[in-house]
Amino acid sequence: MDISYNKDIGTKQKALAINLDPEIYGSFAEIGAGQEVAANFFKAGASSGTIAKTMSAYDMTVSDAIYGELKVKRYVSESRLMAMLEHEYGLVIERLAKQRGDNTTFFAFSDTVSTLNYHKTNEAHGWMGLRFQLEPNGAFNDVIIHVKLLDNDSNQQQQAVGVLGTNLIYACFYYHATPNIFLLSLMDELSKDRIQIDMIRFEGPNFEKVDNRLMSLHLVKYGFSDAALFGPDGENQQPSEALYKKHIVVIRGRFRPLINVHTDMLNTGVKQFKAEADVDKKNVAVICELTLQALKERNADESAEIDEKDFLDRVDILCSLGQTVLISNFHEYYKLVAYLSKITPLKMGVVLGYPNLEYIFSEEHYKDLPGGILESFATLFSRNVKLFIYPTLRNGVIMNCLRFYPPPHLIDLYRYLIANNKIEDISNYNETNLHVQTDIVLQLIKQGVTGWEQYVPAEVAEIIRKRCLFGYPCEVPTDHQLEEPKDEKAIN
Repeated sequence: MDISYNKDIGTKQKALAINLDPEIYGSFAEIGAGQEVAANFFKAGASSGTIAKTMSAYDMTVSDAIYGELKVKRYVSESRLMAMLEHEYGLVIERLAKQRGDNTTFFAFSDTVSTLNYHKTNEAHGWMGLRFQLEPNGAFNDVIIHVKLLDNDSNQQQQAVGVLGTNLIYACFYYHATPNIFLLSLMDELSKDRIQIDMIRFEGPNFEKVDNRLMSLHLVKYGFSDAALFGPDGENQQPSEALYKKHIVVIRGRFRPLINVHTDMLNTGVKQFKAEADVDKKNVAVICELTLQALKERNADESAEIDEKDFLDRVDILCSLGQTVLISNFHEYYKLVAYLSKITPLKMGVVLGYPNLEYIFSEEHYKDLPGGILESFATLFSRNVKLFIYPTLRNGVIMNCLRFYPPPHLIDLYRYLIANNKIEDISNYNETNLHVQTDIVLQLIKQGVTGWEQYVPAEVAEIIRKRCLFGYPCEVPTDHQLEEPKDEKAIN
Protein backbone atom coordinates (compact mmCIF):
# COMPACT_ATOMS: atom_id res chain seq x y z
CA MET A 1 0.00 0.00 0.00
CA ASP A 2 3.08 2.27 0.23
CA ILE A 3 3.44 4.97 -2.46
CA SER A 4 6.05 7.61 -3.18
CA TYR A 5 5.81 10.89 -1.25
CA ASN A 6 4.13 13.77 -3.03
CA LYS A 7 4.15 16.86 -0.82
CA ASP A 8 1.77 18.65 -3.20
CA ILE A 9 -1.13 16.24 -2.69
CA GLY A 10 -3.92 18.13 -0.94
CA THR A 11 -6.22 17.30 1.94
CA LYS A 12 -9.19 16.58 -0.34
CA GLN A 13 -7.07 14.33 -2.56
CA LYS A 14 -5.83 12.38 0.46
CA ALA A 15 -9.33 11.90 1.82
CA LEU A 16 -10.63 10.83 -1.59
CA ALA A 17 -7.77 8.35 -2.10
CA ILE A 18 -8.66 6.68 1.21
CA ASN A 19 -12.38 6.74 0.40
CA LEU A 20 -11.70 4.98 -2.89
CA ASP A 21 -9.52 2.31 -1.30
CA PRO A 22 -11.88 -0.68 -0.89
CA GLU A 23 -9.87 -2.18 1.99
CA ILE A 24 -9.88 0.82 4.39
CA TYR A 25 -12.93 1.12 6.65
CA GLY A 26 -13.51 2.46 10.15
CA SER A 27 -14.89 5.06 12.53
CA PHE A 28 -14.23 8.63 13.69
CA ALA A 29 -14.70 9.96 17.23
CA GLU A 30 -13.83 13.62 17.75
CA ILE A 31 -14.21 15.87 20.76
CA GLY A 32 -13.58 19.59 21.12
CA ALA A 33 -12.85 20.94 17.63
CA GLY A 34 -15.97 19.92 15.76
CA GLN A 35 -15.78 16.93 13.47
CA GLU A 36 -13.31 18.50 11.11
CA VAL A 37 -11.38 15.34 10.24
CA ALA A 38 -14.48 13.29 9.39
CA ALA A 39 -15.85 16.31 7.50
CA ASN A 40 -12.90 16.19 5.10
CA PHE A 41 -13.81 12.62 4.18
CA PHE A 42 -17.49 13.48 3.77
CA LYS A 43 -16.66 16.46 1.53
CA ALA A 44 -14.18 14.52 -0.62
CA GLY A 45 -16.88 12.19 -1.96
CA ALA A 46 -17.33 8.41 -1.85
CA SER A 47 -17.19 8.57 1.95
CA SER A 48 -19.45 5.54 2.30
CA GLY A 49 -16.44 3.50 1.25
CA THR A 50 -14.52 4.55 4.36
CA ILE A 51 -16.81 5.75 7.16
CA ALA A 52 -18.67 3.24 9.28
CA LYS A 53 -19.54 5.78 11.99
CA THR A 54 -18.76 9.27 13.25
CA MET A 55 -19.54 10.58 16.73
CA SER A 56 -18.70 13.29 19.22
CA ALA A 57 -19.32 12.94 22.95
CA TYR A 58 -18.96 16.61 23.96
CA ASP A 59 -20.70 16.40 27.32
CA MET A 60 -18.33 15.23 30.05
CA THR A 61 -20.93 13.01 31.68
CA VAL A 62 -21.73 11.40 28.35
CA SER A 63 -18.03 11.02 27.60
CA ASP A 64 -17.45 9.30 30.95
CA ALA A 65 -20.40 7.00 30.35
CA ILE A 66 -18.96 5.88 27.03
CA TYR A 67 -15.21 5.84 27.68
CA GLY A 68 -15.00 5.52 31.46
CA GLU A 69 -14.35 8.04 34.22
CA LEU A 70 -10.97 9.71 34.48
CA LYS A 71 -9.05 9.67 37.75
CA VAL A 72 -7.72 13.11 36.88
CA LYS A 73 -10.41 15.20 35.20
CA ARG A 74 -8.37 16.28 32.20
CA TYR A 75 -10.42 15.44 29.14
CA VAL A 76 -7.84 16.71 26.67
CA SER A 77 -5.27 14.11 27.66
CA GLU A 78 -3.49 11.04 26.40
CA SER A 79 -5.42 8.81 28.81
CA ARG A 80 -8.75 10.00 27.38
CA LEU A 81 -7.51 9.54 23.81
CA MET A 82 -6.37 5.97 24.51
CA ALA A 83 -9.74 5.15 26.10
CA MET A 84 -11.46 6.47 22.99
CA LEU A 85 -9.29 4.42 20.64
CA GLU A 86 -9.74 1.28 22.71
CA HIS A 87 -13.51 1.63 22.80
CA GLU A 88 -14.09 2.68 19.20
CA TYR A 89 -11.73 0.15 17.62
CA GLY A 90 -13.26 -2.60 19.76
CA LEU A 91 -16.73 -1.71 18.47
CA VAL A 92 -15.57 -1.73 14.85
CA ILE A 93 -14.09 -5.23 15.22
CA GLU A 94 -17.05 -6.50 17.22
CA ARG A 95 -19.65 -5.27 14.75
CA LEU A 96 -17.92 -5.69 11.40
CA ALA A 97 -15.20 -8.36 11.59
CA LYS A 98 -17.50 -11.30 10.78
CA GLN A 99 -19.14 -9.48 7.92
CA ARG A 100 -16.10 -8.06 6.12
CA GLY A 101 -12.99 -8.83 8.18
CA ASP A 102 -11.41 -11.07 5.52
CA ASN A 103 -11.07 -8.24 2.99
CA THR A 104 -10.92 -5.10 5.13
CA THR A 105 -8.27 -3.27 7.11
CA PHE A 106 -10.17 -1.62 9.97
CA PHE A 107 -9.30 1.60 11.76
CA ALA A 108 -10.51 3.92 14.50
CA PHE A 109 -9.52 7.59 14.47
CA SER A 110 -9.96 9.68 17.62
CA ASP A 111 -9.05 13.14 18.81
CA THR A 112 -9.71 15.22 21.90
CA VAL A 113 -8.92 18.91 21.42
CA SER A 114 -9.17 22.23 23.21
CA THR A 115 -9.35 25.22 20.85
CA LEU A 116 -9.23 28.83 22.03
CA ASN A 117 -12.11 29.88 24.24
CA TYR A 118 -14.00 33.13 23.76
CA HIS A 119 -11.58 35.10 25.97
CA LYS A 120 -8.50 33.36 24.54
CA THR A 121 -7.23 32.51 27.99
CA ASN A 122 -6.71 28.76 27.60
CA GLU A 123 -3.98 26.61 26.09
CA ALA A 124 -5.04 25.43 22.63
CA HIS A 125 -3.82 21.88 22.10
CA GLY A 126 -4.99 18.38 21.42
CA TRP A 127 -4.32 14.66 21.23
CA MET A 128 -5.10 12.55 18.18
CA GLY A 129 -4.36 9.03 17.12
CA LEU A 130 -5.18 6.20 14.77
CA ARG A 131 -5.52 2.51 15.62
CA PHE A 132 -5.40 0.55 12.38
CA GLN A 133 -4.64 -2.70 10.58
CA LEU A 134 -2.40 -2.97 7.55
CA GLU A 135 -3.74 -6.36 6.48
CA PRO A 136 -7.15 -8.03 6.92
CA ASN A 137 -7.49 -9.88 10.22
CA GLY A 138 -4.07 -8.48 11.21
CA ALA A 139 -2.91 -7.07 14.53
CA PHE A 140 -3.44 -3.35 15.07
CA ASN A 141 -0.92 -0.52 15.22
CA ASP A 142 -1.19 2.83 17.02
CA VAL A 143 0.20 6.22 16.07
CA ILE A 144 -0.36 8.88 18.73
CA ILE A 145 0.51 12.58 18.46
CA HIS A 146 0.15 15.71 20.58
CA VAL A 147 -0.31 19.04 18.83
CA LYS A 148 -0.18 22.65 19.96
CA LEU A 149 -2.52 24.95 18.02
CA LEU A 150 -0.97 28.35 17.37
CA ASP A 151 -3.58 30.17 15.26
CA ASN A 152 -5.21 33.10 17.05
CA ASP A 153 -8.68 32.11 15.87
CA SER A 154 -10.64 29.02 16.92
CA ASN A 155 -12.07 28.46 13.42
CA GLN A 156 -8.57 28.39 11.98
CA GLN A 157 -7.51 25.98 14.72
CA GLN A 158 -10.40 23.67 13.87
CA GLN A 159 -9.39 23.75 10.21
CA ALA A 160 -5.80 22.89 11.18
CA VAL A 161 -7.04 19.91 13.21
CA GLY A 162 -8.98 18.68 10.18
CA VAL A 163 -5.94 18.89 7.93
CA LEU A 164 -3.59 17.27 10.45
CA GLY A 165 -5.98 14.42 11.16
CA THR A 166 -6.37 13.70 7.45
CA ASN A 167 -2.60 13.80 6.99
CA LEU A 168 -2.18 11.38 9.90
CA ILE A 169 -4.65 8.83 8.52
CA TYR A 170 -3.15 9.01 5.04
CA ALA A 171 0.40 8.64 6.40
CA CYS A 172 -0.54 5.59 8.48
CA PHE A 173 -1.78 3.72 5.44
CA TYR A 174 0.61 4.96 2.77
CA TYR A 175 3.85 6.08 4.47
CA HIS A 176 4.08 3.62 7.39
CA ALA A 177 7.22 1.98 5.97
CA THR A 178 9.14 5.29 5.74
CA PRO A 179 8.95 7.06 9.14
CA ASN A 180 10.85 10.17 8.01
CA ILE A 181 8.45 10.75 5.12
CA PHE A 182 5.60 9.94 7.50
CA LEU A 183 6.68 12.81 9.77
CA LEU A 184 7.24 15.30 6.95
CA SER A 185 3.83 14.56 5.43
CA LEU A 186 2.03 15.53 8.66
CA MET A 187 2.72 19.19 7.85
CA ASP A 188 1.27 19.05 4.31
CA GLU A 189 -0.92 22.16 3.81
CA LEU A 190 0.11 23.37 7.28
CA SER A 191 2.95 25.57 8.54
CA LYS A 192 5.09 25.70 11.66
CA ASP A 193 3.50 28.97 12.74
CA ARG A 194 0.10 27.23 12.86
CA ILE A 195 0.87 24.03 14.76
CA GLN A 196 3.62 22.34 16.73
CA ILE A 197 3.83 18.56 17.09
CA ASP A 198 5.79 17.90 20.28
CA MET A 199 5.09 14.19 20.77
CA ILE A 200 4.64 11.21 18.47
CA ARG A 201 4.62 7.53 19.30
CA PHE A 202 4.58 4.54 16.97
CA GLU A 203 3.45 1.18 18.37
CA GLY A 204 2.54 -2.16 16.89
CA PRO A 205 3.99 -5.02 14.83
CA ASN A 206 4.50 -2.87 11.75
CA PHE A 207 6.60 -0.36 13.72
CA GLU A 208 8.93 -2.74 15.57
CA LYS A 209 11.96 -1.18 13.84
CA VAL A 210 10.90 2.40 14.57
CA ASP A 211 12.84 4.02 17.43
CA ASN A 212 10.53 6.56 19.04
CA ARG A 213 13.50 8.40 20.55
CA LEU A 214 14.77 9.03 17.04
CA MET A 215 11.33 10.27 16.06
CA SER A 216 11.53 12.74 18.96
CA LEU A 217 14.84 14.00 17.60
CA HIS A 218 13.31 14.42 14.13
CA LEU A 219 10.41 16.47 15.51
CA VAL A 220 12.92 19.03 16.78
CA LYS A 221 15.28 18.66 13.82
CA TYR A 222 12.48 19.35 11.31
CA GLY A 223 11.26 22.31 13.34
CA PHE A 224 7.93 20.71 14.18
CA SER A 225 8.58 21.44 17.84
CA ASP A 226 11.07 23.36 19.96
CA ALA A 227 11.50 20.42 22.33
CA ALA A 228 10.72 16.73 22.78
CA LEU A 229 10.88 14.56 25.89
CA PHE A 230 11.25 10.86 26.67
CA GLY A 231 11.69 8.87 29.84
CA PRO A 232 14.23 6.31 31.08
CA ASP A 233 12.23 3.57 29.33
CA GLY A 234 12.76 5.34 25.99
CA GLU A 235 9.04 6.06 25.65
CA ASN A 236 8.13 9.47 24.26
CA GLN A 237 6.35 11.77 26.69
CA GLN A 238 4.38 14.95 26.18
CA PRO A 239 6.26 17.62 28.19
CA SER A 240 3.19 19.47 29.49
CA GLU A 241 1.72 16.26 30.90
CA ALA A 242 4.94 14.71 32.21
CA LEU A 243 6.14 17.91 33.91
CA TYR A 244 2.76 19.37 34.89
CA LYS A 245 3.00 21.29 38.19
CA LYS A 246 6.38 19.83 39.09
CA HIS A 247 9.60 21.42 40.26
CA ILE A 248 12.10 20.96 37.43
CA VAL A 249 15.87 20.62 37.63
CA VAL A 250 17.66 20.62 34.29
CA ILE A 251 21.28 20.00 33.39
CA ARG A 252 22.52 20.66 29.87
CA GLY A 253 25.44 18.87 28.30
CA ARG A 254 26.84 17.01 25.30
CA PHE A 255 27.29 13.87 27.44
CA ARG A 256 29.77 12.44 24.91
CA PRO A 257 30.34 10.47 27.00
CA LEU A 258 28.75 11.01 30.39
CA ILE A 259 31.61 11.13 32.89
CA ASN A 260 31.91 11.34 36.68
CA VAL A 261 31.86 15.12 36.65
CA HIS A 262 28.40 15.07 35.04
CA THR A 263 26.97 12.75 37.68
CA ASP A 264 28.56 14.81 40.44
CA MET A 265 27.11 18.01 38.96
CA LEU A 266 23.69 16.42 38.76
CA ASN A 267 23.70 14.80 42.19
CA THR A 268 25.05 17.81 44.08
CA GLY A 269 22.92 20.27 42.11
CA VAL A 270 19.70 18.32 42.67
CA LYS A 271 20.48 17.85 46.37
CA GLN A 272 21.09 21.57 46.79
CA PHE A 273 17.91 22.45 44.88
CA LYS A 274 15.79 20.11 47.03
CA ALA A 275 17.16 21.83 50.14
CA GLU A 276 15.56 25.14 49.07
CA ALA A 277 12.80 26.22 51.47
CA ASP A 278 10.24 26.71 48.69
CA VAL A 279 10.81 23.33 47.01
CA ASP A 280 8.75 20.19 47.64
CA LYS A 281 11.49 17.59 47.33
CA LYS A 282 8.89 14.86 46.68
CA ASN A 283 7.68 16.63 43.57
CA VAL A 284 10.88 17.20 41.57
CA ALA A 285 11.49 16.16 37.97
CA VAL A 286 15.12 15.90 36.86
CA ILE A 287 15.96 16.39 33.17
CA CYS A 288 19.13 15.94 31.16
CA GLU A 289 18.95 18.24 28.15
CA LEU A 290 20.63 17.80 24.77
CA THR A 291 20.41 20.67 22.30
CA LEU A 292 20.61 20.21 18.54
CA GLN A 293 23.87 22.16 18.61
CA ALA A 294 25.31 19.79 21.23
CA LEU A 295 24.46 16.83 19.01
CA LYS A 296 26.81 18.10 16.32
CA GLU A 297 30.56 17.84 16.51
CA ARG A 298 32.35 20.93 17.77
CA ASN A 299 33.30 23.44 15.09
CA ALA A 300 30.76 21.88 12.71
CA ASP A 301 28.83 24.31 10.55
CA GLU A 302 25.11 24.88 11.02
CA SER A 303 24.23 22.62 8.08
CA ALA A 304 26.09 19.64 9.54
CA GLU A 305 24.02 16.49 9.90
CA ILE A 306 23.41 14.90 13.27
CA ASP A 307 24.89 11.43 13.73
CA GLU A 308 21.78 9.52 14.74
CA LYS A 309 23.65 6.50 16.09
CA ASP A 310 25.83 8.77 18.22
CA PHE A 311 22.68 10.45 19.51
CA LEU A 312 21.12 7.11 20.46
CA ASP A 313 24.36 6.02 22.14
CA ARG A 314 24.27 9.05 24.42
CA VAL A 315 20.58 8.57 25.15
CA ASP A 316 21.02 4.87 25.93
CA ILE A 317 23.59 5.77 28.56
CA LEU A 318 21.47 8.50 30.13
CA CYS A 319 18.40 6.26 30.19
CA SER A 320 20.39 3.39 31.70
CA LEU A 321 21.07 5.69 34.65
CA GLY A 322 17.36 6.39 35.01
CA GLN A 323 17.43 9.86 33.47
CA THR A 324 14.65 11.67 31.60
CA VAL A 325 15.98 13.28 28.41
CA LEU A 326 14.89 16.52 26.76
CA ILE A 327 15.95 17.38 23.20
CA SER A 328 15.62 21.07 22.44
CA ASN A 329 16.36 23.79 19.96
CA PHE A 330 17.01 26.32 22.75
CA HIS A 331 20.57 27.50 22.33
CA GLU A 332 20.14 30.23 24.95
CA TYR A 333 19.24 29.42 28.54
CA TYR A 334 16.57 32.11 28.76
CA LYS A 335 14.63 30.38 25.96
CA LEU A 336 14.79 27.06 27.81
CA VAL A 337 13.56 28.66 31.04
CA ALA A 338 10.75 30.48 29.20
CA TYR A 339 9.61 27.18 27.68
CA LEU A 340 9.61 25.29 30.98
CA SER A 341 7.88 28.19 32.75
CA LYS A 342 4.85 27.70 30.53
CA ILE A 343 4.58 24.14 31.84
CA THR A 344 4.99 24.70 35.57
CA PRO A 345 4.61 27.70 37.89
CA LEU A 346 6.81 26.03 40.49
CA LYS A 347 10.43 26.82 41.19
CA MET A 348 13.04 25.49 38.78
CA GLY A 349 16.76 24.87 39.04
CA VAL A 350 19.34 25.01 36.26
CA VAL A 351 22.62 23.20 36.97
CA LEU A 352 25.51 24.46 34.85
CA GLY A 353 29.26 24.66 34.81
CA TYR A 354 31.22 27.84 35.46
CA PRO A 355 32.01 28.41 31.73
CA ASN A 356 28.25 28.66 31.08
CA LEU A 357 27.97 31.41 33.67
CA GLU A 358 30.53 33.33 31.63
CA TYR A 359 28.51 32.57 28.50
CA ILE A 360 25.28 33.90 30.02
CA PHE A 361 26.98 37.21 30.90
CA SER A 362 28.54 37.60 27.45
CA GLU A 363 26.57 40.33 25.65
CA GLU A 364 27.56 39.18 22.16
CA HIS A 365 25.04 36.34 22.42
CA TYR A 366 22.10 38.78 22.63
CA LYS A 367 22.77 41.05 19.65
CA ASP A 368 19.53 39.93 17.98
CA LEU A 369 17.43 41.01 20.96
CA PRO A 370 16.20 44.64 20.91
CA GLY A 371 16.80 44.86 24.65
CA GLY A 372 20.09 42.97 24.55
CA ILE A 373 21.28 41.20 27.67
CA LEU A 374 18.70 42.95 29.86
CA GLU A 375 15.87 41.52 27.77
CA SER A 376 17.29 38.00 28.09
CA PHE A 377 17.81 38.42 31.84
CA ALA A 378 14.24 39.68 32.23
CA THR A 379 13.09 36.37 30.75
CA LEU A 380 15.61 34.19 32.57
CA PHE A 381 15.55 35.66 36.06
CA SER A 382 12.02 37.04 36.32
CA ARG A 383 10.83 33.43 36.46
CA ASN A 384 10.96 31.40 39.63
CA VAL A 385 14.35 29.96 38.71
CA LYS A 386 17.76 29.59 40.32
CA LEU A 387 21.12 28.81 38.74
CA PHE A 388 23.45 26.38 40.52
CA ILE A 389 27.06 26.81 39.37
CA TYR A 390 29.49 23.90 39.35
CA PRO A 391 33.14 25.08 39.58
CA THR A 392 35.87 24.72 36.96
CA LEU A 393 39.62 24.26 37.46
CA ARG A 394 41.81 26.72 35.51
CA ASN A 395 45.55 26.89 35.90
CA GLY A 396 45.28 25.32 39.32
CA VAL A 397 42.60 27.78 40.49
CA ILE A 398 39.03 26.72 41.25
CA MET A 399 36.74 29.17 39.43
CA ASN A 400 33.32 29.74 40.98
CA CYS A 401 30.81 32.53 41.63
CA LEU A 402 33.12 34.27 44.07
CA ARG A 403 35.85 34.50 41.43
CA PHE A 404 33.57 35.53 38.58
CA TYR A 405 34.06 39.12 37.40
CA PRO A 406 31.65 40.24 34.67
CA PRO A 407 32.34 43.40 32.63
CA PRO A 408 32.36 46.50 34.88
CA HIS A 409 28.96 47.78 33.71
CA LEU A 410 27.35 44.40 34.64
CA ILE A 411 28.92 44.00 38.08
CA ASP A 412 26.00 45.61 39.93
CA LEU A 413 23.54 43.45 38.01
CA TYR A 414 25.51 40.34 38.95
CA ARG A 415 25.63 41.36 42.61
CA TYR A 416 21.88 41.95 42.56
CA LEU A 417 21.27 38.41 41.28
CA ILE A 418 23.57 36.92 43.92
CA ALA A 419 21.95 38.95 46.71
CA ASN A 420 18.47 37.89 45.59
CA ASN A 421 19.29 34.19 45.62
CA LYS A 422 19.13 33.75 41.83
CA ILE A 423 22.65 32.36 41.46
CA GLU A 424 24.51 30.10 43.88
CA ASP A 425 27.68 28.02 43.95
CA ILE A 426 27.36 24.25 44.24
CA SER A 427 29.08 23.08 47.40
CA ASN A 428 30.26 19.66 48.57
CA TYR A 429 31.46 18.73 45.08
CA ASN A 430 34.14 16.14 44.40
CA GLU A 431 37.28 18.17 43.66
CA THR A 432 39.05 15.28 41.93
CA ASN A 433 36.46 15.50 39.13
CA LEU A 434 37.66 19.00 38.25
CA HIS A 435 40.83 17.53 36.74
CA VAL A 436 38.89 15.49 34.18
CA GLN A 437 37.92 16.78 30.73
CA THR A 438 35.26 15.08 28.65
CA ASP A 439 37.14 15.41 25.37
CA ILE A 440 40.25 13.77 26.83
CA VAL A 441 38.22 10.86 28.20
CA LEU A 442 36.63 10.46 24.77
CA GLN A 443 40.07 10.38 23.17
CA LEU A 444 41.22 7.67 25.59
CA ILE A 445 38.10 5.61 24.86
CA LYS A 446 38.69 5.81 21.10
CA GLN A 447 42.29 4.71 21.54
CA GLY A 448 41.40 1.87 23.91
CA VAL A 449 43.86 3.18 26.49
CA THR A 450 43.64 1.22 29.72
CA GLY A 451 42.30 3.20 32.68
CA TRP A 452 39.67 5.40 31.04
CA GLU A 453 37.03 3.49 32.99
CA GLN A 454 37.95 5.30 36.23
CA TYR A 455 36.67 8.58 34.80
CA VAL A 456 33.13 7.38 34.07
CA PRO A 457 30.43 5.70 36.18
CA ALA A 458 30.80 1.91 36.30
CA GLU A 459 27.47 1.36 34.49
CA VAL A 460 28.58 3.68 31.69
CA ALA A 461 31.94 1.93 31.28
CA GLU A 462 30.17 -1.42 31.01
CA ILE A 463 27.83 -0.18 28.27
CA ILE A 464 30.68 1.41 26.32
CA ARG A 465 32.75 -1.78 26.41
CA LYS A 466 29.90 -4.13 25.57
CA ARG A 467 28.54 -2.06 22.71
CA CYS A 468 31.78 -0.47 21.53
CA LEU A 469 30.35 3.05 21.81
CA PHE A 470 32.10 6.34 21.02
CA GLY A 471 34.69 4.63 18.85
CA TYR A 472 35.85 2.21 21.53
CA PRO A 473 37.80 -0.56 19.74
CA CYS A 474 36.30 -3.95 20.41
CA GLU A 475 39.69 -5.47 19.71
CA VAL A 476 42.10 -3.65 22.00
CA PRO A 477 45.08 -2.38 19.96
CA THR A 478 48.66 -3.40 20.72
CA ASP A 479 50.96 -1.04 22.60
CA HIS A 480 52.64 0.39 19.51
CA GLN A 481 49.23 1.37 18.12
CA LEU A 482 48.41 3.54 21.10
CA GLU A 483 48.92 7.25 20.78
CA GLU A 484 49.19 9.28 23.94
CA PRO A 485 46.56 12.07 24.09
CA LYS A 486 48.05 15.52 23.74
CA ASP A 487 46.34 16.85 26.87
CA GLU A 488 46.80 13.83 29.10
CA LYS A 489 48.02 16.07 31.90
CA ALA A 490 44.48 17.31 32.26
CA ILE A 491 43.37 13.98 33.70
CA ASN A 492 46.37 13.07 35.81
